[in-house]
Amino acid sequence: MEQRIVEFVEVLRQNGLKVAISEANDAVRALAEVGVEERDLTRATLKATLCKRAQDVLVFDKAFDFFFAGASKTLENLEKSLLARIEEEGLLGKDEIQMIVWMLDRLAGQMSPLTAAAMQGNRGQLAQLFRQASLQIDFSRLQNTLQTGFYSRRLLTAAGAENMRSDIESIGRELTDRGLSERGVEVVSRHLSTALRKVEDAARLEVQRQSNARLKKAGATVADKPLHTLSRQEVDLAQRAVRALAEKLKARLIRRQRSKKKGQLNPRRTLRKNLTTGGVPMVPQFRTRRPQRPDVVVLCDVSDSVRNASRLMLLFTWSLQSLFTRVRSFIFVSELGEVTKHFKDAKPEDALEAALSGDVISLSSNSNYGNALSTFAKSYLGTISRKTTVFVIGDGRNNFNAPHLWALEDLKRKAKRVVWICTEPKTNWGFGDSEMTNYARAVTQVVTVLNLSDLEKIAPQLVPT
Repeated sequence: MEQRIVEFVEVLRQNGLKVAISEANDAVRALAEVGVEERDLTRATLKATLCKRAQDVLVFDKAFDFFFAGASKTLENLEKSLLARIEEEGLLGKDEIQMIVWMLDRLAGQMSPLTAAAMQGNRGQLAQLFRQASLQIDFSRLQNTLQTGFYSRRLLTAAGAENMRSDIESIGRELTDRGLSERGVEVVSRHLSTALRKVEDAARLEVQRQSNARLKKAGATVADKPLHTLSRQEVDLAQRAVRALAEKLKARLIRRQRSKKKGQLNPRRTLRKNLTTGGVPMVPQFRTRRPQRPDVVVLCDVSDSVRNASRLMLLFTWSLQSLFTRVRSFIFVSELGEVTKHFKDAKPEDALEAALSGDVISLSSNSNYGNALSTFAKSYLGTISRKTTVFVIGDGRNNFNAPHLWALEDLKRKAKRVVWICTEPKTNWGFGDSEMTNYARAVTQVVTVLNLSDLEKIAPQLVPT
Protein backbone atom coordinates (compact mmCIF):
# COMPACT_ATOMS: atom_id res chain seq x y z
CA MET A 1 0.00 0.00 0.00
CA GLU A 2 2.82 2.41 0.85
CA GLN A 3 4.39 1.86 -2.57
CA ARG A 4 1.09 2.58 -4.32
CA ILE A 5 0.62 5.81 -2.34
CA VAL A 6 4.16 6.90 -3.24
CA GLU A 7 3.41 6.27 -6.93
CA PHE A 8 0.09 8.11 -6.68
CA VAL A 9 1.72 11.09 -4.96
CA GLU A 10 4.26 11.26 -7.80
CA VAL A 11 1.43 11.34 -10.36
CA LEU A 12 -0.21 14.19 -8.41
CA ARG A 13 3.03 16.15 -8.29
CA GLN A 14 3.57 15.73 -12.02
CA ASN A 15 0.13 17.22 -12.58
CA GLY A 16 0.68 20.32 -10.50
CA LEU A 17 -0.34 19.37 -6.94
CA LYS A 18 2.12 20.22 -4.17
CA VAL A 19 2.32 17.21 -1.86
CA ALA A 20 4.90 17.12 0.94
CA ILE A 21 6.49 13.94 2.32
CA SER A 22 4.72 14.51 5.63
CA GLU A 23 1.36 14.65 3.84
CA ALA A 24 2.12 11.38 2.04
CA ASN A 25 2.90 9.83 5.44
CA ASP A 26 -0.39 11.20 6.78
CA ALA A 27 -2.21 9.53 3.88
CA VAL A 28 -0.61 6.15 4.64
CA ARG A 29 -1.46 6.39 8.35
CA ALA A 30 -5.03 7.49 7.61
CA LEU A 31 -5.61 4.58 5.21
CA ALA A 32 -4.19 2.19 7.78
CA GLU A 33 -6.93 3.36 10.14
CA VAL A 34 -9.93 3.40 7.74
CA GLY A 35 -8.89 0.57 5.42
CA VAL A 36 -9.06 0.42 1.63
CA GLU A 37 -12.10 -1.84 1.17
CA GLU A 38 -14.50 1.00 0.26
CA ARG A 39 -13.54 3.00 -2.81
CA ASP A 40 -15.40 6.20 -1.88
CA LEU A 41 -13.92 6.21 1.63
CA THR A 42 -10.42 5.69 0.20
CA ARG A 43 -10.94 8.59 -2.19
CA ALA A 44 -12.18 10.86 0.59
CA THR A 45 -9.27 9.93 2.85
CA LEU A 46 -6.64 10.62 0.22
CA LYS A 47 -8.34 13.84 -0.82
CA ALA A 48 -8.39 15.07 2.79
CA THR A 49 -4.70 14.34 3.35
CA LEU A 50 -3.20 15.18 -0.07
CA CYS A 51 -5.40 17.89 -1.59
CA LYS A 52 -5.06 21.35 0.03
CA ARG A 53 -6.63 23.74 -2.50
CA ALA A 54 -10.14 23.79 -3.96
CA GLN A 55 -8.76 24.29 -7.47
CA ASP A 56 -6.83 21.01 -7.15
CA VAL A 57 -9.92 18.87 -6.53
CA LEU A 58 -10.71 18.30 -10.22
CA VAL A 59 -7.15 17.21 -11.03
CA PHE A 60 -7.11 14.97 -7.94
CA ASP A 61 -10.35 13.24 -8.95
CA LYS A 62 -9.14 12.60 -12.50
CA ALA A 63 -5.80 11.30 -11.23
CA PHE A 64 -7.52 9.03 -8.70
CA ASP A 65 -9.87 7.55 -11.30
CA PHE A 66 -7.01 6.96 -13.68
CA PHE A 67 -4.55 5.54 -11.19
CA PHE A 68 -6.87 3.26 -9.21
CA ALA A 69 -9.43 2.30 -11.87
CA GLY A 70 -7.99 3.08 -15.26
CA ALA A 71 -5.03 2.13 -17.39
CA SER A 72 -2.71 1.81 -14.41
CA LYS A 73 -4.25 -1.54 -13.49
CA THR A 74 -3.44 -2.95 -16.93
CA LEU A 75 0.21 -2.05 -16.41
CA GLU A 76 0.59 -4.18 -13.27
CA ASN A 77 2.31 -6.97 -15.20
CA LEU A 78 5.01 -4.52 -16.24
CA GLU A 79 6.09 -3.97 -12.66
CA LYS A 80 9.19 -6.14 -13.08
CA SER A 81 12.02 -4.74 -15.13
CA LEU A 82 12.89 -6.16 -18.54
CA LEU A 83 16.12 -7.71 -17.26
CA ALA A 84 14.38 -9.32 -14.28
CA ARG A 85 11.86 -10.99 -16.59
CA ILE A 86 14.62 -12.20 -18.93
CA GLU A 87 16.55 -13.69 -15.98
CA GLU A 88 13.41 -15.46 -14.71
CA GLU A 89 12.80 -16.95 -18.15
CA GLY A 90 16.22 -18.61 -18.00
CA LEU A 91 16.76 -18.72 -21.77
CA LEU A 92 19.97 -16.67 -21.79
CA GLY A 93 23.29 -17.20 -20.02
CA LYS A 94 24.87 -14.77 -17.58
CA ASP A 95 27.35 -13.49 -20.18
CA GLU A 96 24.57 -12.60 -22.62
CA ILE A 97 22.53 -10.93 -19.86
CA GLN A 98 25.54 -8.86 -18.78
CA MET A 99 26.07 -7.86 -22.40
CA ILE A 100 22.40 -6.79 -22.65
CA VAL A 101 22.76 -4.76 -19.42
CA TRP A 102 25.83 -2.97 -20.79
CA MET A 103 24.22 -2.28 -24.18
CA LEU A 104 20.89 -1.08 -22.83
CA ASP A 105 22.65 1.17 -20.34
CA ARG A 106 24.51 2.83 -23.23
CA LEU A 107 21.27 3.18 -25.23
CA ALA A 108 19.23 4.54 -22.31
CA GLY A 109 19.79 8.18 -23.23
CA GLN A 110 18.40 7.62 -26.72
CA MET A 111 15.13 6.00 -25.61
CA SER A 112 11.78 7.71 -25.27
CA PRO A 113 10.41 8.09 -21.71
CA LEU A 114 7.73 5.47 -22.44
CA THR A 115 10.29 2.89 -23.59
CA ALA A 116 12.53 3.58 -20.61
CA ALA A 117 9.65 3.23 -18.14
CA ALA A 118 8.49 -0.03 -19.76
CA MET A 119 12.02 -1.47 -19.65
CA GLN A 120 12.43 -0.54 -15.99
CA GLY A 121 8.95 -1.83 -15.07
CA ASN A 122 8.24 1.57 -13.51
CA ARG A 123 4.45 1.40 -13.29
CA GLY A 124 4.28 4.76 -11.54
CA GLN A 125 6.20 6.44 -14.37
CA LEU A 126 4.01 4.70 -16.96
CA ALA A 127 0.85 5.84 -15.18
CA GLN A 128 2.25 9.36 -15.02
CA LEU A 129 2.96 9.37 -18.77
CA PHE A 130 -0.54 8.17 -19.51
CA ARG A 131 -2.08 10.70 -17.18
CA GLN A 132 -0.17 13.52 -18.83
CA ALA A 133 -1.21 12.22 -22.25
CA SER A 134 -4.86 12.01 -21.22
CA LEU A 135 -4.77 15.69 -20.21
CA GLN A 136 -3.79 16.55 -23.80
CA ILE A 137 -6.84 14.78 -25.27
CA ASP A 138 -10.24 16.47 -25.49
CA PHE A 139 -12.63 13.67 -24.51
CA SER A 140 -15.69 15.94 -24.70
CA ARG A 141 -16.54 14.57 -28.16
CA LEU A 142 -16.33 10.96 -26.95
CA GLN A 143 -20.01 10.00 -27.14
CA ASN A 144 -20.10 6.21 -27.70
CA THR A 145 -18.05 3.03 -27.73
CA LEU A 146 -17.64 3.15 -31.52
CA GLN A 147 -15.06 5.91 -31.03
CA THR A 148 -12.88 3.86 -28.68
CA GLY A 149 -10.36 2.88 -31.36
CA PHE A 150 -9.88 6.45 -32.59
CA TYR A 151 -9.35 7.92 -29.11
CA SER A 152 -7.11 5.00 -28.08
CA ARG A 153 -4.80 5.75 -30.99
CA ARG A 154 -4.76 9.45 -30.10
CA LEU A 155 -3.93 8.64 -26.46
CA LEU A 156 -1.16 6.24 -27.51
CA THR A 157 0.34 8.87 -29.79
CA ALA A 158 0.27 11.46 -27.00
CA ALA A 159 1.92 8.98 -24.59
CA GLY A 160 4.72 8.22 -27.07
CA ALA A 161 3.77 4.78 -28.39
CA GLU A 162 5.04 5.58 -31.90
CA ASN A 163 8.44 6.43 -30.42
CA MET A 164 8.35 3.18 -28.46
CA ARG A 165 7.72 1.18 -31.64
CA SER A 166 10.69 2.92 -33.29
CA ASP A 167 12.80 2.27 -30.19
CA ILE A 168 12.04 -1.45 -30.28
CA GLU A 169 13.22 -1.67 -33.90
CA SER A 170 16.29 0.47 -33.20
CA ILE A 171 17.24 -1.53 -30.10
CA GLY A 172 16.97 -4.78 -32.06
CA ARG A 173 19.24 -3.46 -34.84
CA GLU A 174 21.73 -1.99 -32.36
CA LEU A 175 21.98 -5.20 -30.34
CA THR A 176 22.51 -7.17 -33.56
CA ASP A 177 25.22 -4.76 -34.77
CA ARG A 178 27.00 -5.01 -31.41
CA GLY A 179 27.23 -8.78 -31.66
CA LEU A 180 24.40 -10.07 -29.46
CA SER A 181 23.20 -13.52 -30.53
CA GLU A 182 20.07 -13.85 -32.64
CA ARG A 183 18.36 -15.59 -29.72
CA GLY A 184 19.27 -12.77 -27.35
CA VAL A 185 17.90 -10.14 -29.74
CA GLU A 186 14.68 -12.17 -30.12
CA VAL A 187 14.19 -12.41 -26.34
CA VAL A 188 14.70 -8.66 -25.80
CA SER A 189 12.44 -7.71 -28.72
CA ARG A 190 9.73 -10.12 -27.59
CA HIS A 191 9.65 -8.71 -24.05
CA LEU A 192 9.58 -5.14 -25.33
CA SER A 193 6.76 -6.01 -27.76
CA THR A 194 4.82 -7.56 -24.88
CA ALA A 195 5.30 -4.36 -22.91
CA LEU A 196 4.02 -2.36 -25.90
CA ARG A 197 0.87 -4.51 -26.10
CA LYS A 198 0.25 -3.86 -22.41
CA VAL A 199 0.58 -0.14 -23.08
CA GLU A 200 -1.94 -0.43 -25.95
CA ASP A 201 -4.34 -2.36 -23.67
CA ALA A 202 -3.95 0.37 -21.07
CA ALA A 203 -4.92 3.03 -23.60
CA ARG A 204 -8.08 1.15 -24.60
CA LEU A 205 -9.02 0.65 -20.95
CA GLU A 206 -8.58 4.34 -20.19
CA VAL A 207 -10.70 5.40 -23.19
CA GLN A 208 -13.42 2.91 -22.23
CA ARG A 209 -13.39 4.33 -18.71
CA GLN A 210 -13.72 7.86 -20.08
CA SER A 211 -16.57 6.76 -22.36
CA ASN A 212 -18.46 4.99 -19.56
CA ALA A 213 -18.00 7.95 -17.22
CA ARG A 214 -19.36 10.40 -19.77
CA LEU A 215 -22.38 8.29 -20.64
CA LYS A 216 -23.11 7.83 -16.95
CA LYS A 217 -22.69 11.56 -16.32
CA ALA A 218 -25.10 12.25 -19.18
CA GLY A 219 -27.65 10.21 -17.25
CA ALA A 220 -27.92 7.48 -19.86
CA THR A 221 -26.38 4.26 -20.98
CA VAL A 222 -27.94 5.08 -24.31
CA ALA A 223 -26.56 2.05 -26.10
CA ASP A 224 -28.41 -0.32 -23.78
CA LYS A 225 -31.69 1.55 -23.30
CA PRO A 226 -34.77 0.28 -25.17
CA LEU A 227 -35.34 2.45 -28.24
CA HIS A 228 -38.91 3.33 -27.34
CA THR A 229 -37.80 4.79 -23.96
CA LEU A 230 -35.22 7.23 -25.36
CA SER A 231 -35.78 10.91 -24.76
CA ARG A 232 -35.33 13.42 -27.57
CA GLN A 233 -31.85 14.28 -26.30
CA GLU A 234 -30.96 10.58 -26.11
CA VAL A 235 -32.27 10.01 -29.62
CA ASP A 236 -29.91 12.76 -30.84
CA LEU A 237 -27.03 11.03 -29.05
CA ALA A 238 -28.04 7.67 -30.53
CA GLN A 239 -28.23 9.16 -34.02
CA ARG A 240 -24.61 10.24 -33.76
CA ALA A 241 -23.74 6.68 -32.80
CA VAL A 242 -25.61 5.30 -35.83
CA ARG A 243 -23.70 7.66 -38.13
CA ALA A 244 -20.43 6.47 -36.57
CA LEU A 245 -21.58 2.90 -37.16
CA ALA A 246 -22.17 3.71 -40.83
CA GLU A 247 -18.58 4.95 -41.16
CA LYS A 248 -17.38 1.76 -39.53
CA LEU A 249 -19.39 -0.34 -41.98
CA LYS A 250 -18.06 1.71 -44.90
CA ALA A 251 -14.46 1.05 -43.85
CA ARG A 252 -15.21 -2.64 -43.51
CA LEU A 253 -16.76 -2.77 -46.98
CA ILE A 254 -13.75 -1.05 -48.51
CA ARG A 255 -11.43 -3.63 -46.93
CA ARG A 256 -13.67 -6.46 -48.10
CA GLN A 257 -13.77 -5.14 -51.68
CA ARG A 258 -9.99 -4.78 -51.76
CA SER A 259 -9.52 -8.33 -50.51
CA LYS A 260 -11.86 -9.65 -53.24
CA LYS A 261 -10.63 -7.55 -56.12
CA LYS A 262 -9.03 -10.57 -57.87
CA GLY A 263 -11.28 -12.83 -59.91
CA GLN A 264 -10.74 -16.38 -61.16
CA LEU A 265 -7.41 -17.51 -62.64
CA ASN A 266 -7.13 -16.70 -66.37
CA PRO A 267 -5.00 -19.54 -67.86
CA ARG A 268 -4.62 -17.91 -71.30
CA ARG A 269 -3.39 -14.57 -69.94
CA THR A 270 -1.13 -16.38 -67.45
CA LEU A 271 0.62 -18.41 -70.19
CA ARG A 272 1.00 -15.35 -72.41
CA LYS A 273 2.39 -13.24 -69.55
CA ASN A 274 5.04 -15.83 -68.64
CA LEU A 275 6.28 -16.78 -72.15
CA THR A 276 9.25 -14.40 -72.00
CA THR A 277 10.61 -15.97 -68.80
CA GLY A 278 9.82 -19.58 -69.65
CA GLY A 279 7.37 -19.66 -66.78
CA VAL A 280 10.07 -19.02 -64.12
CA PRO A 281 8.89 -17.51 -61.88
CA MET A 282 5.23 -18.11 -62.71
CA VAL A 283 3.18 -14.91 -62.33
CA PRO A 284 -0.56 -15.79 -62.28
CA GLN A 285 -3.06 -13.52 -64.03
CA PHE A 286 -6.68 -13.20 -62.96
CA ARG A 287 -9.93 -12.25 -64.62
CA THR A 288 -11.05 -8.80 -63.60
CA ARG A 289 -14.00 -8.83 -61.24
CA ARG A 290 -16.84 -6.53 -62.09
CA PRO A 291 -17.60 -4.32 -59.11
CA GLN A 292 -20.71 -5.55 -57.34
CA ARG A 293 -23.66 -3.17 -57.25
CA PRO A 294 -26.01 -4.72 -54.72
CA ASP A 295 -29.69 -3.81 -54.77
CA VAL A 296 -31.14 -2.86 -51.40
CA VAL A 297 -34.81 -2.13 -50.69
CA VAL A 298 -35.89 -0.88 -47.26
CA LEU A 299 -39.48 -0.73 -45.94
CA CYS A 300 -39.64 1.10 -42.61
CA ASP A 301 -42.62 1.49 -40.27
CA VAL A 302 -42.85 5.10 -39.04
CA SER A 303 -46.00 4.82 -36.91
CA ASP A 304 -46.19 6.48 -33.49
CA SER A 305 -45.68 3.19 -31.62
CA VAL A 306 -42.15 2.86 -33.01
CA ARG A 307 -41.32 6.53 -33.66
CA ASN A 308 -37.98 6.59 -31.79
CA ALA A 309 -36.91 3.32 -33.35
CA SER A 310 -38.05 4.63 -36.74
CA ARG A 311 -35.80 7.69 -36.52
CA LEU A 312 -32.77 5.52 -35.83
CA MET A 313 -33.71 2.92 -38.42
CA LEU A 314 -34.35 5.61 -41.02
CA LEU A 315 -30.92 7.01 -40.25
CA PHE A 316 -29.53 3.50 -40.72
CA THR A 317 -31.44 3.39 -44.02
CA TRP A 318 -29.88 6.71 -45.03
CA SER A 319 -26.49 5.21 -44.11
CA LEU A 320 -27.11 2.22 -46.38
CA GLN A 321 -28.04 4.56 -49.19
CA SER A 322 -24.77 6.42 -48.66
CA LEU A 323 -22.84 3.13 -48.79
CA PHE A 324 -24.42 1.67 -51.93
CA THR A 325 -25.49 3.13 -55.25
CA ARG A 326 -28.70 1.14 -55.81
CA VAL A 327 -30.91 1.59 -52.75
CA ARG A 328 -34.64 2.30 -52.69
CA SER A 329 -36.22 3.43 -49.44
CA PHE A 330 -39.92 3.30 -48.49
CA ILE A 331 -41.84 4.29 -45.37
CA PHE A 332 -45.29 3.19 -44.29
CA VAL A 333 -47.94 3.34 -41.61
CA SER A 334 -50.92 2.09 -43.59
CA GLU A 335 -50.02 3.75 -46.88
CA LEU A 336 -46.67 3.09 -48.53
CA GLY A 337 -44.51 5.92 -49.88
CA GLU A 338 -41.04 6.10 -51.44
CA VAL A 339 -38.47 8.44 -49.87
CA THR A 340 -35.44 7.51 -51.97
CA LYS A 341 -35.14 10.98 -53.49
CA HIS A 342 -35.28 12.59 -50.03
CA PHE A 343 -32.41 10.37 -48.85
CA LYS A 344 -30.26 10.58 -51.96
CA ASP A 345 -28.68 14.02 -51.70
CA ALA A 346 -29.96 15.43 -48.39
CA LYS A 347 -28.12 15.62 -45.11
CA PRO A 348 -29.31 12.97 -42.63
CA GLU A 349 -31.22 15.44 -40.44
CA ASP A 350 -33.01 16.90 -43.47
CA ALA A 351 -33.76 13.44 -44.83
CA LEU A 352 -35.38 12.36 -41.57
CA GLU A 353 -37.51 15.50 -41.38
CA ALA A 354 -38.65 15.07 -44.98
CA ALA A 355 -39.58 11.44 -44.40
CA LEU A 356 -41.46 12.16 -41.17
CA SER A 357 -43.10 15.45 -42.20
CA GLY A 358 -46.37 13.80 -43.32
CA ASP A 359 -45.96 14.96 -46.92
CA VAL A 360 -45.04 11.51 -48.27
CA ILE A 361 -47.72 9.47 -46.47
CA SER A 362 -50.32 10.07 -43.81
CA LEU A 363 -48.85 9.54 -40.36
CA SER A 364 -52.18 9.78 -38.52
CA SER A 365 -53.59 6.39 -39.57
CA ASN A 366 -53.19 3.12 -37.66
CA SER A 367 -50.49 0.62 -38.62
CA ASN A 368 -51.46 -1.78 -41.38
CA TYR A 369 -48.53 -3.95 -42.37
CA GLY A 370 -50.72 -6.11 -44.60
CA ASN A 371 -51.83 -3.15 -46.70
CA ALA A 372 -48.30 -1.74 -47.00
CA LEU A 373 -46.77 -5.10 -47.95
CA SER A 374 -49.48 -5.91 -50.49
CA THR A 375 -49.14 -2.43 -52.04
CA PHE A 376 -45.41 -2.94 -52.42
CA ALA A 377 -45.84 -6.42 -53.92
CA LYS A 378 -48.42 -5.21 -56.44
CA SER A 379 -46.54 -2.07 -57.46
CA TYR A 380 -42.84 -2.91 -57.14
CA LEU A 381 -42.43 -6.71 -57.26
CA GLY A 382 -41.19 -6.42 -60.85
CA THR A 383 -38.18 -4.38 -59.67
CA ILE A 384 -37.00 -7.16 -57.33
CA SER A 385 -34.30 -9.56 -58.60
CA ARG A 386 -32.06 -12.31 -57.24
CA LYS A 387 -29.55 -9.58 -56.36
CA THR A 388 -31.98 -7.66 -54.16
CA THR A 389 -31.90 -7.68 -50.36
CA VAL A 390 -35.18 -6.47 -48.84
CA PHE A 391 -35.29 -5.10 -45.30
CA VAL A 392 -38.58 -4.70 -43.44
CA ILE A 393 -38.21 -2.65 -40.26
CA GLY A 394 -40.94 -2.58 -37.61
CA ASP A 395 -42.64 -4.33 -34.70
CA GLY A 396 -45.12 -6.32 -36.81
CA ARG A 397 -48.20 -5.06 -34.94
CA ASN A 398 -50.94 -5.03 -37.57
CA ASN A 399 -53.98 -3.74 -35.61
CA PHE A 400 -55.86 -6.98 -36.40
CA ASN A 401 -55.86 -6.25 -40.14
CA ALA A 402 -55.28 -8.93 -42.78
CA PRO A 403 -51.52 -9.80 -42.64
CA HIS A 404 -51.25 -10.59 -46.39
CA LEU A 405 -48.45 -13.10 -45.90
CA TRP A 406 -48.53 -13.85 -49.62
CA ALA A 407 -46.81 -10.51 -50.26
CA LEU A 408 -43.80 -11.47 -48.16
CA GLU A 409 -43.72 -14.95 -49.68
CA ASP A 410 -43.69 -13.47 -53.20
CA LEU A 411 -40.86 -11.15 -52.19
CA LYS A 412 -38.91 -14.03 -50.69
CA ARG A 413 -39.24 -16.07 -53.91
CA LYS A 414 -37.89 -13.24 -56.07
CA ALA A 415 -35.31 -11.60 -53.80
CA LYS A 416 -31.87 -12.71 -52.69
CA ARG A 417 -33.15 -12.51 -49.10
CA VAL A 418 -35.84 -10.79 -47.08
CA VAL A 419 -34.67 -9.66 -43.62
CA TRP A 420 -37.10 -8.41 -40.98
CA ILE A 421 -35.58 -6.13 -38.36
CA CYS A 422 -38.00 -6.36 -35.44
CA THR A 423 -38.03 -3.65 -32.77
CA GLU A 424 -39.99 -5.75 -30.27
CA PRO A 425 -38.65 -8.63 -28.14
CA LYS A 426 -39.49 -12.16 -29.22
CA THR A 427 -41.37 -12.78 -25.99
CA ASN A 428 -44.07 -10.34 -27.21
CA TRP A 429 -44.55 -11.93 -30.62
CA GLY A 430 -47.99 -13.38 -31.28
CA PHE A 431 -49.74 -11.53 -28.44
CA GLY A 432 -52.51 -9.02 -29.12
CA ASP A 433 -52.28 -7.65 -32.65
CA SER A 434 -48.71 -8.91 -33.24
CA GLU A 435 -48.26 -10.87 -36.49
CA MET A 436 -44.52 -11.38 -36.00
CA THR A 437 -44.81 -15.15 -35.47
CA ASN A 438 -46.43 -15.48 -38.91
CA TYR A 439 -44.21 -12.91 -40.60
CA ALA A 440 -41.08 -14.63 -39.25
CA ARG A 441 -42.02 -17.81 -41.15
CA ALA A 442 -42.50 -15.90 -44.40
CA VAL A 443 -39.08 -14.18 -44.52
CA THR A 444 -35.49 -15.36 -44.85
CA GLN A 445 -34.27 -14.03 -41.52
CA VAL A 446 -35.51 -12.09 -38.48
CA VAL A 447 -33.17 -10.07 -36.27
CA THR A 448 -34.26 -8.30 -33.10
CA VAL A 449 -32.99 -4.77 -32.47
CA LEU A 450 -34.16 -3.44 -29.12
CA ASN A 451 -31.36 -0.95 -28.51
CA LEU A 452 -28.30 0.63 -30.06
CA SER A 453 -26.01 -2.16 -28.86
CA ASP A 454 -28.14 -4.71 -30.75
CA LEU A 455 -27.88 -2.64 -33.94
CA GLU A 456 -24.12 -2.36 -33.56
CA LYS A 457 -23.79 -6.14 -33.16
CA ILE A 458 -25.95 -7.18 -36.11
CA ALA A 459 -25.22 -4.33 -38.55
CA PRO A 460 -22.22 -6.05 -40.22
CA GLN A 461 -24.39 -9.12 -40.89
CA LEU A 462 -27.11 -6.98 -42.49
CA VAL A 463 -24.90 -5.20 -45.01
CA PRO A 464 -25.35 -7.01 -48.35
CA THR A 465 -22.33 -8.03 -50.40
